[in-house]
Amino acid sequence: MSGNRLNKYIASSGLCSRRKADELILQGNVNVNGKIINEPGFIVQPKDKVFVNQKLVTPSKHEYYRFYKPAGYITTCDDYQGRKTIYDILPDSMAGLKPVGRLDKDSTGLLILTNDGDLIYQLTHPSIKVPKVYHVTVDAKISRNELEKIANGVEIEKGKTAYADISVLEIDNKHTFMEITLYQGMNRQIRKMFESIGYEVKTLKRIRHATIGIEGLKRGEFKPIKPKQIKELKNFLNRIMQE
Repeated sequence: MSGNRLNKYIASSGLCSRRKADELILQGNVNVNGKIINEPGFIVQPKDKVFVNQKLVTPSKHEYYRFYKPAGYITTCDDYQGRKTIYDILPDSMAGLKPVGRLDKDSTGLLILTNDGDLIYQLTHPSIKVPKVYHVTVDAKISRNELEKIANGVEIEKGKTAYADISVLEIDNKHTFMEITLYQGMNRQIRKMFESIGYEVKTLKRIRHATIGIEGLKRGEFKPIKPKQIKELKNFLNRIMQE
């Protein structure tokens, strides 16, 4: 990793995104060989030692995985309430990988896991409208007018309006099965949207995040994402960030 800019060096450790690294550097929280550096463009040499908040950081090879999260597990590294986390399923060798976004305990489906801080930032930052696709079931027949309310935007918390694209896949008098695409990343957004119009979500599964899909994965299973797929994902993100 010779000749790397300091912000890129920190991001490549998986600690944070490059933009967050810029903040840490400008705030005086980064030192190289014992000297505080305030320049994100400072060039780190092969033998330099970089510390963030007095902790040594080193670049790591980026890893990318798809994981099919089962119900009953929360998406976090640690839980002080003793609940089961996705890391109870994943091998110890993946403990350093972070989930891209979250799925609540009762939800299932695709999680991307990586130590690429820049990619995590691009996939989750609110200003970058990355599509996330879900299959959702509600145990009731929902009218077109009610679905249009969600599509046009509903208030899920004071001052927070959520919206989604919705396609009905199956409907009868007892249930509505939908494909929902989000471009926002609010906490429990889909569940809260349906609660706002008087319905409870019974099943929620993420099937796609940007260009990465859940195809070929069984519940609880994980697989590396192929380099070609990562290239396609990064090209896709570059296109949306330029729009």
